[in-house]
Amino acid sequence: MNRAARLVILVAAAACPVFLPSSPAPGELALSPIFGVKIPPDYRHWELVGVAHETGLDELRGIVGNATAIEAYRAGTLPFPDGSILVKLAWKHVQSTEFEPAFVPGPATTVQVMVKDSKRYPSTGGWGFGRFIDGRPVDEAQHQTCFGCHAAGVKDHDFVFTRFAP
Repeated sequence: MNRAARLVILVAAAACPVFLPSSPAPGELALSPIFGVKIPPDYRHWELVGVAHETGLDELRGIVGNATAIEAYRAGTLPFPDGSILVKLAWKHVQSTEFEPAFVPGPATTVQVMVKDSKRYPSTGGWGFGRFIDGRPVDEAQHQTCFGCHAAGVKDHDFVFTRFAP
């Protein structure tokens, strides 16, 4: 292959990513009704805050936080500072095929997001909420229930249920 042909191939290869469209991750662009919250694109790289299990739902849940939320948890800071984001991932729990007494994550059920922005969400304790199924936000009626549940259960913990796991 001659030098000119190699140069054309190298230039074309370098330019391809610029011209090829990329698809956003599911939910990356979808905004929740009422609050306008989206699934943060990098949440799978965040640190684990804790786990949860609600009776009757047969779900395993893991809660992760961004760096701002994790720093607040470690310092015991309440209320959480603006910029804190918590994401709860939920899966149906299924019996492990490798270890019979254990349960492992099965099909995903929801991704739930809480974003602290006291100026944007003053009527809901400074928190905006998003609940997503298959990357799409659930309807407005379901989002209307978010703050009421948090206000009734954990008003004294800045409306956050999850405690930092030791």
